[in-house]
Amino acid sequence: MMPPKPNTMVVFDLGGVLVRICRGWEEACRAAGEPFHKDVLDPANMAARKALVRQHEIGTIDCAGYYTGISATTGGLYSPSQVRAIHAAWLLGEYEGIGPVLDALDAAAIPTGILSNTNKAHWDVLTGHAAYASLRRIAHPHASHLLGHAKPHADIYHAFAARVAGKANGAGMGFVFFDDLADNIAGAQAAGWRAYQIDHGGNTAAQMLGTLDGLGLI
Repeated sequence: MMPPKPNTMVVFDLGGVLVRICRGWEEACRAAGEPFHKDVLDPANMAARKALVRQHEIGTIDCAGYYTGISATTGGLYSPSQVRAIHAAWLLGEYEGIGPVLDALDAAAIPTGILSNTNKAHWDVLTGHAAYASLRRIAHPHASHLLGHAKPHADIYHAFAARVAGKANGAGMGFVFFDDLADNIAGAQAAGWRAYQIDHGGNTAAQMLGTLDGLGLI
């Protein structure tokens, strides 16, 4: 592989990379203290829920519409207020060691960005709550619901690059990207980014530090 360009930005996904999240409906129900009804795992229900998640992620429905829509897919097993509580419980805090990753990049004068498939409710918490203070150190945060595109589609990677062009010497910048999902890694690579998959169940900070060191960036 070619060495990274000197003009490089390191870009992070959030869930599964910088932020611990529930990995499914059952786990989120436990986190919210709500009952788990296995009927919601019916394939048709899950497909309908996935479609609503994507609409929420690209900003074509608002949070209230999302909660009402998800409630409807469950056949009333969960009220909109219960869906809201489950949705809020999806976020579980920063992974340990994220601060030192950012310290190393700051010391090397490497600019940083966020590119996340998310939604307004989660974004407001991630960008405003004290539990996620490390994230506010990242200079170029961008979210799918604000860009109007979602990973792994090529448009979101191009939209991100366009937003940072002219910032932090963004013109002609190369991107090193960390994500926990293989499809998103493939999408980034197709857009010309150097992308590395993170194991969300492991020490994500150590994985990133090892990759950044191997690339000669820190």
